[in-house]
Amino acid sequence: MMDSLLDDAATIAALRALRPDGDTEEDIARAAWSLIAEPGDGVAGALIADLGAGAALRFALDGEHGTDRLPAATERTSRALAEARARWRPRADLRAVGDVLRAAGHVGAALLVPGDAQWPTALDELGDHAPSVLWVRGDPGLLTAGPRVAIVGARASTGYGDHLAAELAGDLASDGAVIVSGGAYGIDGAAHRAALGVGGATVAFLAGGVDRAYPSGHQQLLGSIVRSGAVVSELPCGAAPTKWRFLARNRLIAALAEATVVVEAGWRSGSLNTAGHAAALGRPLGAVPGPVTSAASAGCHRLLREYDARCVTSAAEVRELWGADAAGPVVPDRGDPDQVRLGDALSTRSARSPQDLAARSGLTPARVITLLGLLALEGAVVREESGWRASTARERG
Repeated sequence: MMDSLLDDAATIAALRALRPDGDTEEDIARAAWSLIAEPGDGVAGALIADLGAGAALRFALDGEHGTDRLPAATERTSRALAEARARWRPRADLRAVGDVLRAAGHVGAALLVPGDAQWPTALDELGDHAPSVLWVRGDPGLLTAGPRVAIVGARASTGYGDHLAAELAGDLASDGAVIVSGGAYGIDGAAHRAALGVGGATVAFLAGGVDRAYPSGHQQLLGSIVRSGAVVSELPCGAAPTKWRFLARNRLIAALAEATVVVEAGWRSGSLNTAGHAAALGRPLGAVPGPVTSAASAGCHRLLREYDARCVTSAAEVRELWGADAAGPVVPDRGDPDQVRLGDALSTRSARSPQDLAARSGLTPARVITLLGLLALEGAVVREESGWRASTARERG
């Protein structure tokens, strides 16, 4: 199959339109692997890690590997390899590879592979279960921007959960954090909307192709995320979401984020799967408590009791999960309520004009300018071309 793909002019042209300067054999092989193997297929991951994508495809489908021995990973799992080949071969369709490349070009999707400048190396911590490619609509740069925080929870959320998700996501996004979630109804949607509402950045991982709006009721929301954020999948265009793919998708959300917060979840919620991946990867995990009588919060209480999740009730406590407390604003107040109000309006990441700070704090522009001058003398604020921001404890030494 590999040689046939490299000889197919239409497929190569479709690849070149997406990646004009890439490695043709590796890129086209990785695109093929995203069709042939299900997300998180560890046998495929081990082969690709041992041989490279092109040689692994030849070995898996054509019995060629160009080495004097089997890859070390497959020597120990010959039965798993035989079973995997039986899974992969029915999907080895030459025309399908060209079709998905052209479909990606049609919707403006980018094809990212490991080694690209915008490839999120955080996903590599998944080892053999890391994705072989990512298909991205929107801004791929958000996958490596930081900090990144996952906000996830129940699809059948309550008004309480929606409110908390929006409060957390809006506050974090307005301060420069990238909100990562799964594009679903409920908590996911509330988090994405809040991030967009404050002009912040958000990333939605899908369990199907990036050309398919799922759920269909979120077509407009996902379109907004494409324009202002990023919609991402390891599955190629045209792929349908399935129950397994939703579960596999959750590992990407957990791996990309520097911290994961479950806002609301039932006892068996899929969000607990995301939390489990985060815990397995050693990522900080937070959970928002709810009423003890609410079944919608039973999963969060379970995380707090059984998974050592941190209790989270505010955006400030979310920031503490990834250690942002050490880099938080250090505006002194000395009992001055105006300084407290100005400190609340300042960000350590986004510089803001005095007029913006006045509007956020409720102080007059003149009073803001006076306070900024005093705080600058103490090193508590930093002036940049676009305005002022709070210095961090680290910057002050």
